[in-house]
Amino acid sequence: MDLADIGLTDALALLNRGADQIVPEDGLQHKLADAAAKGRQLRVKLGVDPSSTDLHIGHAVVLRKLRQFQNLGHKVVLIIGDFTAMIGDPSGRSKTRPVLTLEQTRENGRTYVEQASLVLDQDPVKFELRHNSEWLEALGFAELIKLASNYTVARMLERDDFTKRFHGGVPISVHEFLYPLAQAYDSVAVRADVELGGTDQLFNLLVGRDIQRAYGQEPQVVLTTPLLVGLDGVEKMSKSLGNYIGVAESAHDMFKKAMQVPDEQLPQYAELSSSLDLAALRAKLASDPVGAHREYARELVGLYHGATAIEAAEHRYDSVAKGEIPEQMQQLVVPPAELTDGAIGVLRLATLAGLTSSNGEARRLIQNRGLKIDGEAIEDVQLRLDLAEPLVLQKGRDTFVRVSKG
Repeated sequence: MDLADIGLTDALALLNRGADQIVPEDGLQHKLADAAAKGRQLRVKLGVDPSSTDLHIGHAVVLRKLRQFQNLGHKVVLIIGDFTAMIGDPSGRSKTRPVLTLEQTRENGRTYVEQASLVLDQDPVKFELRHNSEWLEALGFAELIKLASNYTVARMLERDDFTKRFHGGVPISVHEFLYPLAQAYDSVAVRADVELGGTDQLFNLLVGRDIQRAYGQEPQVVLTTPLLVGLDGVEKMSKSLGNYIGVAESAHDMFKKAMQVPDEQLPQYAELSSSLDLAALRAKLASDPVGAHREYARELVGLYHGATAIEAAEHRYDSVAKGEIPEQMQQLVVPPAELTDGAIGVLRLATLAGLTSSNGEARRLIQNRGLKIDGEAIEDVQLRLDLAEPLVLQKGRDTFVRVSKG
């Protein structure tokens, strides 16, 4: 969607939707107006430390904001913090982060870019991919001292997480003070006009303004986006907490999870992860909560899987809700090496299918009547299956695997 020709007022309205804070308040308006007058693109930066490989729609909040800048004709500079990830961002941390190797951060970065492409336009005219090891790895000690001389320890201790750790007697390593400076130097290296990040990144982004000024550049405008609450309605969305909707998840899993969003959180989900009309959604939520969730689920599936996937995902959801076995599901072909006399134990099969992490967990699942074959609960933990015909293994109400032998 090309919005390059819309007016300044409409562009600001678009970029302000779902934004938490813009610093300075009128800065974005001035940047956009100046770029339009000079016929140039703004360079809009997002730095990400690839500490994990999978993205969820909480990560996509800021990616969608980047895409809006692209649609307005500007260039996104996505910086993979393969070097800064080795330091570890102290934002929101009560203790020092574990150190990653450069190889780990680069491998995670490859996956990050692949999944970010589900949101971002990777046309080189509007997209630039960089790794901050390009400039930080080569930064000499003299230049590091120059960089560090532009910020005081007192200013660093103004950030809440450092203050709490300092007063609580929790160690703060010197290298953690370097993290905001390294992130700020990224803005200098790519000459950022605007930098985006979550609300937890505000301190780091503001340091970027100070460091750009110290290096003779016009300070970037800072735009922060809220952190999306997870499906539990309490904690920040996180894969480790299991309260997330992954951007690369299957259409039916995405639809199912979208239906599980707490009613009170649905407007925020719609605002931050979709383009739905918020007033209309709130009205529908008040009169028809299930219908409002379906509208959001359809929108989300369409965004990441295309319009053709919506009907199948919704049909599968409805079938499972009625207790039926859906047509679409994961497939497992059991290799001959796993069979003894042509059969396999049910505990091992559940683990191979990814429904349990161990035979012990599979045993407990069966004892709690949580595992079914073709819709019938399994009661015998010693059961052996010859797989003469394909069967459907089911965990709980909505996790299915079709099993056959190779």
